[in-house]
Amino acid sequence: MTAIATPASPASRRRPAWFLPVVSLGGVAAYYLLLRFVFGIGEGTALQQVANALSTGAIYALVALGYTMVYGIIELINFAHGDVFMVGAFVSLFFLVQVLGNTGLTAPITNLPVLLLLIGAALLVTMPLIGLLNVGIERFFYRPLRNAPRLAPLITAIGVSFILQNIALVIAGSGDESSPQIFPIRDWRLSIGEITIPYLSLFVFALAMVLMVLLQTFVGRTRLGRAMRSTAQDREAAALMGVDLNQTIALTFLLGGALAGAAGVVWGLTYGYVRSDLGFNAGLKAFTSAVLGGIGNITGAVLGGFIIGFVEVFATTLGQTRWSQFVVFVVLALVLVFRPAGILGQQVGERA
Repeated sequence: MTAIATPASPASRRRPAWFLPVVSLGGVAAYYLLLRFVFGIGEGTALQQVANALSTGAIYALVALGYTMVYGIIELINFAHGDVFMVGAFVSLFFLVQVLGNTGLTAPITNLPVLLLLIGAALLVTMPLIGLLNVGIERFFYRPLRNAPRLAPLITAIGVSFILQNIALVIAGSGDESSPQIFPIRDWRLSIGEITIPYLSLFVFALAMVLMVLLQTFVGRTRLGRAMRSTAQDREAAALMGVDLNQTIALTFLLGGALAGAAGVVWGLTYGYVRSDLGFNAGLKAFTSAVLGGIGNITGAVLGGFIIGFVEVFATTLGQTRWSQFVVFVVLALVLVFRPAGILGQQVGERA
């Protein structure tokens, strides 16, 4: 477990590496059994909802990582991050529309190499652009307020959110923009007996897990990752030891923005639409995920994202779509009552 904001506690050091994966797998199995035998959901539908929850939770987790990394480094709740994700979804949409328009492709692409090439190109275009957008936001809006009272950058983040949302509104309008459905969802499905699961759900989950593992490895094993962790623990001491704070903080925003861009790509592939107010709801759930798991903790943000995804899909499966957000925040409130720092977070004293 890698914690950005705080070093691991003695208890977490004694916890075996397999503990969290095994508990997570047990939770997924319990979720399936709950749907199948307690609520009487059919076997195929129950397994389908598990796959939906994994893909939805993966998207929330990717966005939540940006929240938790920025908070861990500079203790800023970047409310503009949800709209950064929204811009990423639009960039991916425009890129795919331009490419598909030039090639004449309009139907789902069944040629696997071509499909992977298009998705890879969308990721390679969207992730750096959105990462640089996030770096620009930090440079021009947040850096001048780094030593200001905490309320100033918080209000600025809300202002940046409205700026991005209104720019998207002017350019794309207020309605839904259809994202090209290049993944053959209906035809490409994993069959297990009479049960079928779209390969897209498995792809989204696998992509998210690969990106999260790469982030964990980068933060935990590289020199720049050590600089990020030392800056999170004590910014002034890190500067005295030769850490370039501006570079480290900009890198944090770059990585968080890139992950939000990746989430924007898979959102368009999964849901088939993008709109200018997409960032508000997705950002709110991603922020909730970060708080639920323990804001400032990378593993906690991932865990929180999947929990929110499972809770949301659970309410929808029971036909209570309108109550899904209510259930999400009830779960958040109950967790914070007993674990104020989140599931994997820990209480730390204020620095002198």
